[in-house]
Amino acid sequence: MAKLSDSASQANYLELSLASFLGLVSNGEPAPAGGSVAAVAVALAAGLCVKSARLSASQMSDATDIVAAGEALRDRAISLSQIDAEAYSLVVAAMRRQRGPDPLERQRAIAAALSHASDVPFEIAEIAAGVSALAARIAEGGNPNLLGDAVTAALLAESAARAAAALVGINLEGVDDDERPSRVAALTEESARDSARAWRARLRG
Repeated sequence: MAKLSDSASQANYLELSLASFLGLVSNGEPAPAGGSVAAVAVALAAGLCVKSARLSASQMSDATDIVAAGEALRDRAISLSQIDAEAYSLVVAAMRRQRGPDPLERQRAIAAALSHASDVPFEIAEIAAGVSALAARIAEGGNPNLLGDAVTAALLAESAARAAAALVGINLEGVDDDERPSRVAALTEESARDSARAWRARLRG
């Protein structure tokens, strides 16, 4: 398995240009990968909600509250892009670990690392559900000129939630006593419902 390079593990993603971040995503190293990309996607979706709410003050009495909520979700989501890469580096280290006298020791280390790494996509799904709800609210009651941005935010957030749910399921495959897969599935359904609300809002007259 490829080694997590110093550039991927030590770079502050928020300080990189978009081109540099895309370069890290596209290279042959383990991270940043799916979780980091899902985090960025939902952060962008939250950013669109903030923009749309700012420009919907005349239409929505709670626009200021939506801006504040969107900013909080955006900031947490973008931080998870870095955290996901760091968590996955522990998975890589566990997988590269040499087998010792106890043949199950390495497997336990990998399972523990994967369980820890599942916390990040789970939180991404939580954030995505919150962003989808904000986007639906804006799509239904906000500035009609920003409807496309609100719908885009909702669809991006739903996609991020689905991606995060898939990552949780993959990481915890075969772990029967962990409730996170079922909980993240419920979050994905919640996000999908709100995304559908935003999509239907495009039909408003």
